[in-house]
Formats: sequence, structure tokens, C-alpha cells
Amino acid sequence: MVDFHTHSNVSDGDLSPALLIKEAVKQGLSALALTDHDTIKGLESARITAYEENFKFIPGIEININWIGGRSAPGLGPGGEFHLLGLGITSPTPGFLSSVEELSRRREVRNREILDRINELSIDAKWEELSSLSADNVCSSSLGRPHFASLLVKKNIVKNIDQAFTRYLGAGKPLYVPIEGLNFEEAVAIIRESGGIPVLAHPISLYVAWGRLPDLIKILKDMGLMGLEAWHPIAKPGSCRRLEDLAKTLGLYITEGSDYHGFINSNRKLGYSGRGRKIDDSILEAIPELI
Repeated sequence: MVDFHTHSNVSDGDLSPALLIKEAVKQGLSALALTDHDTIKGLESARITAYEENFKFIPGIEININWIGGRSAPGLGPGGEFHLLGLGITSPTPGFLSSVEELSRRREVRNREILDRINELSIDAKWEELSSLSADNVCSSSLGRPHFASLLVKKNIVKNIDQAFTRYLGAGKPLYVPIEGLNFEEAVAIIRESGGIPVLAHPISLYVAWGRLPDLIKILKDMGLMGLEAWHPIAKPGSCRRLEDLAKTLGLYITEGSDYHGFINSNRKLGYSGRGRKIDDSILEAIPELI
């Protein structure tokens, strides 16, 4: 098995990068990509552990996208999420590092606003409490909504993580604050110049009708998109098969990922892109740039 989409506690996952690699080895995977949100701070630790374990490691990132051609993405529905995976970031350029640093700054701005909103709801919460839930205890830019959800659980405001998102942190809820991401063209450029392959993550999250999706994906391909994450736990098998057929029609690489976060999403397992569907290593073999 392989897995092209995972997260560590450097962003919003549960395991450290090193422990994530060890867990992948334990579960019998032959390769794994670490794709933390808007950061590559966990890649070196994962790389070292993978070397020690004689394990195939694919350095990656998941970038939040806002715009295409300086305008709102065509067909992108209300509440939709536009995420781009960068797989195989082997040689990050100065431009890549600068853009990722800007994303970290924007994420911190978002996090500060969420905390302000929590306090406006008369919930006593301090930045230090939130930071204690992050990987390095100080990196505010690495925090994500799951950390805020954990804080709400810890304070007995909600019973569990799911309830935190349903009542407070989901799109349109009181504590939802969107992140300002990168322009699509910029994200594609920095990924490709750094040795990576840009792949559209969980296309279902775009909230684009099936009648419009092929045209949108074609536009993205013409602008540099190289792959489609056809299989993902949030999509039904029928939808995944349609996405796989679309990728084949457009000549895009097909990837699969668990979007593993650890206990935060306990129904997602390393090496599985859905319930019972293993991610076969033939997926990796079909992408020469990553072998």
C-alpha cells in the first residue's frame, strides 16, 4: 500500500512526522507522502526517519487556494474548499519558501481572529492554551481548526471534535474564518519549480456540479495541474470512479489518499482511500516523477 495524502502534528494531525512514518511502516505501507497544510516544517524529520526505516518518503504540502487568474475560481460554490497537493517537493526554491512563509503569516492572522471570536462568545480562552496543543508549543502558524476544536472539547463547550465543527467551526458557523490562500497559478509555479507535481485534492470539496466540473478541471490542467486525487474518503465510490475516468480523459495523473490525521478523524486509516479500499502501489508506479 501507499498513501499520497497525510498530515502530522506540524499542521493539524495527531502524530509527529517521525511517528507517522513509523506507523506507516507498522501498517505495511511501502511509501507515504506527508502533505501538511501550508507548511513543510515536518518534512526533514519525516525524511530522516524514512531513511532509517528504509522507507519510501514523498515530501509534500497541501496549499489552500483562493484564486484563478486573479478572480474567484469559476464554478466554485459557496463554502467550497480548493486545496492543491504538491507531491515530490525535493528542492524547495527561494520563491517556494517565501510563498509558504506568507501562507504561515495568513494562517496566524486567521487563528488570531478565531480566538477573538471565541472570547466574544464569553468563552475564556488564551493563546497559551491553544499553543500548548500544537506540535512545537510555540508555532502559531501551524495551528488549524482541529486545535480549536480540541480546545472547545477541553473546556467542555462541546462533547467531541465533530460537534465542535458542527456547532462552531464549520463553514458558516460562528467561529468559521476562511484562510486567504495562494493564487492558483502561483501555487502551481512554486510546486513545479521545486520538483513537485500539483494535484487537485479531494475535488468533491470544490462543491462544483458534475455538469461544470470537467470544464473547470480542463481549465486547471491548461494552467499547469498535473494530477487529480480521484479517490478520497469523503467521496462516494461512484463519484471516485467518475473522477478517475475524468482524469484519464484529460491525461492527468490519478492519486489516492487517506487524508490521515490520526484520532481527529478516526475513521481514516493509512493506506486506505475509503472504507476497505487499499491504495495499491501501482498508483505510485504510474507517476514516474515520484518513483
